[in-house]
Order: sequence, then C-alpha cells, then structure tokens
Amino acid sequence: MAKQWLFITGTDTDVGKTVVACGFLAAANQQGLRTAAIKPVAAGCEVTEQGMTNSDALQLQAAASHKLSYQQINPVALEPAIAPHIAAAEAGLRMSASRLVGYCRGVSLMPVDTVVVEGAGGWRVPINSRETLADVARELECAVIVVVGMRLGCLNHSLLTMEAIRRDGLQIAGWVANILDPEMPRLQENIDTLKQCINEPCLGTVPRLDDLSAERVADFLTVPGQ
Repeated sequence: MAKQWLFITGTDTDVGKTVVACGFLAAANQQGLRTAAIKPVAAGCEVTEQGMTNSDALQLQAAASHKLSYQQINPVALEPAIAPHIAAAEAGLRMSASRLVGYCRGVSLMPVDTVVVEGAGGWRVPINSRETLADVARELECAVIVVVGMRLGCLNHSLLTMEAIRRDGLQIAGWVANILDPEMPRLQENIDTLKQCINEPCLGTVPRLDDLSAERVADFLTVPGQ
C-alpha cells in the first residue's frame, strides 16, 4: 500500500495536537498498520541525558510502532517555549522548509505505512521571515487533520484554518473536536455548527479524559482512509 502522510495541525497552540496525534498512531497500530511519527521542530525543550528533548516528541516516539531515535523524530529542538522562528534565531539556527522536509523525507525510506507529522501551534506558524510550517506540509503533500480545541472562538479559528489549508491546495483528511472545557457553554451546539460548516468529515470527538493514553484516545477516533 502507498505510504500515508498525515500532518496534524491545530486551530491554535495548546489545543491537543499531540494527544490526538498519538491517538491516531494507536488507532493505526490497532489496525495492523506500521506507523512512524515526526515533530520536525519543537520549542519548549529541556536539557536531559539524551540532549534537548520535548515532552510532545517523546509521546509521539512512544506511540509509534516503528521506533526512531529521538533526533529522527525531533531534529530541531529549541529550549524556550516561544515562537519557533524566534527561538531558532536566538539559538543561531537557520530553519527552512526544505531542510525540515528533508528530515521528514528520511522517514520515507522506513518500512512504515503511515507517517504522522505534528506541526507546532497553528497552520501559519512562521519558521523564518518568508516561510511557515504550512510550506512543510505542502512540500510533503500531506493530508491534513485539524485539531479543533473546543473553547470560545473555535468556530472562527476553525473556519479560517480550513480556508487557509484549502487555499494552499492540500487535502483536508478531516478534523477532530477536542473538548478542552466540558463546561463550555453550548458545547454540542458548537460541534454541530462545525459539522454543518465544514465539508470534510469529523474524525472524532475526544472528551476530557483522566486517562490520556494513546490507546484510550484512539477509542474516539477514526483513521482517515480506513
């Protein structure tokens, strides 16, 4: 079967991209698919015995069935939890879409069926003065999954994000409603509105969970194309 590339983006930062990405990895694993994961750039890393590591990238590493080294999963690890292009400039690093794409394409040689690429923040996060992470997804020709953090403002953020992805010429594989606040006023009405306004399928609604294991999140997701 052809290798499936899925790019996980979000309507904002801290909307649950990693939780959902790990859920899709677990769901694909359960279907017998061989999976790998990449987070090309991560800001908010800590100095460990392995060098600079990021908790999101470590979760992806654990959830994928094909075990890559940390450096393969997160080739650009930046310490401050700030916009990646600012953190890279402060560290004296020159990020470019072509370089990040090159890191990702190294995984194409691996014996895997599905590659999950997790972005940083939202769709238009800059990586330098001219390019954004959207350029990485576009060069890789990924199908995009949008994680919608269910909170006030999510309708506008979701529709603008979808509009931008379509304008970039990429396929939207679907979207996921991730419930950040179970007490959000008119929560179900907001989810229903998104289903009415977005043509692409809702691949799942992830409730607020005490157990955020990849396998538990997978129970609420449908792998696109399966």
